[in-house]
Amino acid sequence: MINFGHLVERHGTDSLKYDGAASRGKPADILPLWVADMDFPAPQVVLDAIHQRVSHGIFGYSEPSAEYFDALGNWFTTRFGYEFKPEWVTLAPGVVYAISMAIRAFTKRGEAVLIQEPVYYPFRQMVVHNERELVVNELQLRGETYSVDFDDFEKKIADNNVRLFILCSPHNPVSRCWTAEELREMVRICAKYDVLIFSDEIHCDFIFKGNTHHALPVICPEESARIIFCTAPSKTFNLAGLQLSNVFISDEGRRKLFVKEVLRSGFSQAGGLAIVACRAAYAYGAEWLEELNGYLWDNMMYMDNFLKKNMPAVKLIPPQATYLAWLDCRALGLSPAEMDERLTKAGLWLSRGDSFGTGGAGFTRVNVGCPRSTLEECMGRFAKAF
Repeated sequence: MINFGHLVERHGTDSLKYDGAASRGKPADILPLWVADMDFPAPQVVLDAIHQRVSHGIFGYSEPSAEYFDALGNWFTTRFGYEFKPEWVTLAPGVVYAISMAIRAFTKRGEAVLIQEPVYYPFRQMVVHNERELVVNELQLRGETYSVDFDDFEKKIADNNVRLFILCSPHNPVSRCWTAEELREMVRICAKYDVLIFSDEIHCDFIFKGNTHHALPVICPEESARIIFCTAPSKTFNLAGLQLSNVFISDEGRRKLFVKEVLRSGFSQAGGLAIVACRAAYAYGAEWLEELNGYLWDNMMYMDNFLKKNMPAVKLIPPQATYLAWLDCRALGLSPAEMDERLTKAGLWLSRGDSFGTGGAGFTRVNVGCPRSTLEECMGRFAKAF
């Protein structure tokens, strides 16, 4: 058994989550459950692999070996049925970087890119910063579940001549695990209008009971050439600071365009320790992940029970995936700024719902990837705030 309840002191480690409060206008002693990195050490097998490389003492330029692609291939074939050739893979320093490179490689200034808000806010930022036209297909909350308005999805694509669609699957922050039917319909519409798809599947390993993650190239093999499939070990194994993602592009012509844009940015080799960690995680980290998912589910259920007992006006959107809880606080009748002010006074730092764009106001996102005692303290402060 892995002790996920053990508290690890993270202050004084240059942690964005714990040491970045003052620079962002927050009290230094605030409890942060906002940014999506977990408070758990990486799997011991990963730490051992890193320690072995560190003891070697030389940190030159690195390239992934055959063992790297074997570990990657076994993980995605076994879990998602995704088979690929090593030459399809481009390493990048993160998914957001890869999104930016895809925008630059496959669209021109002023051309339209579609996203589905509320969604991870760098999606919007990358579109805007790269001077593309932002088009939003707002997700619809029906009852307790978010869904896609397919009529609006198609109309937005047709009316704006959308060239690229950025899909979040599973979805952050609304915790949706898209069904095969939903994914196929999105792909069908994109194919109809010749829209390229960037599928961010970074949270694919956090799937809760009764749900299934479908890798987009697997569920829609006939359109795999228009799909850029992107994953990373950073969320799954808490390795975000090592900055590594794997970008899979089966179409040779599009892959060359993507790689050209990556090279233009000045990036060539991924960090050696990141490559070592990724290989070890995918090769040996399955048991650790299985225990982690059980712990995360229990944390979600603790939060749900706490709210039902103490704050029934606040609803947890039933989690299907990710370790990010999406709370519906609209019944409190507070503006995002008022909510944020109350939370800060209570010593709590969460992600404002409106930061995720259209449809996010009145919600807040909580990272439950922490020891239960931390989450208990969070919920006590949350109740005190309101």
